[in-house]
Amino acid sequence: MKKFPVVLILLLGTLDVAPMLAQSPKYPPLAEYMMARDAEIALAKSAAPDYVSDHATIKVFTASGFQTAHEGDNGFVCLVMRGFTGAPLFTPVEVRAYINYDAKTRAPICLDPQAARTILPYYELRTKLGLEGKTAEQIAEGLQAAYAKGEIPKRPEVCFAYMRSADQVLGPVGHWHPHIMVYLPYYETLLGTRHPQNPLPSIGEDDGTPFAVGFIPVDDKLAVKARP
Repeated sequence: MKKFPVVLILLLGTLDVAPMLAQSPKYPPLAEYMMARDAEIALAKSAAPDYVSDHATIKVFTASGFQTAHEGDNGFVCLVMRGFTGAPLFTPVEVRAYINYDAKTRAPICLDPQAARTILPYYELRTKLGLEGKTAEQIAEGLQAAYAKGEIPKRPEVCFAYMRSADQVLGPVGHWHPHIMVYLPYYETLLGTRHPQNPLPSIGEDDGTPFAVGFIPVDDKLAVKARP
């Protein structure tokens, strides 16, 4: 069985989630996932330092998926992930489903140019499947099939994304440390550490698969507030 991501270990260590996991999850009304456009743009930009996000492409969430609100010139792409956009693929299905259906998640992320080419289509397909009402398990199966068929890009190398927003809400975990996301295809450890026994930085999701992701926390003082 795959280990829980580090963020979920923190959650499960502090909350009684057994009753929540026992429930049959379902998608809340779409309205609960929506934000005012200006507020979403500001939140998306807070994922990265100003010198990056001021020149990045900004995407906003709509009823038909993510759409470009501003075209940037540095290759970075910033957006605000919802639960079904960023939930892991291979955690236990009950936990994965709980994150997938969570309407409170607002996870600003700013992908570097390589991640914008190789990771963004994966997030956009996740979002499309979620909007179609696919279950967490169906989303996982659809993504694996799309990757195997070459319908979304292969991940040939390591790439990065900022998640430094002071206003992020990572599902039931709520706010977490500002951090750097590291996309590490097929990695099982990061700098010799492996969750959940070891300290961060660590592989946090889907270790040993093409979709492995690591987290490198940064000083909380480096968190970026969303600016209206």
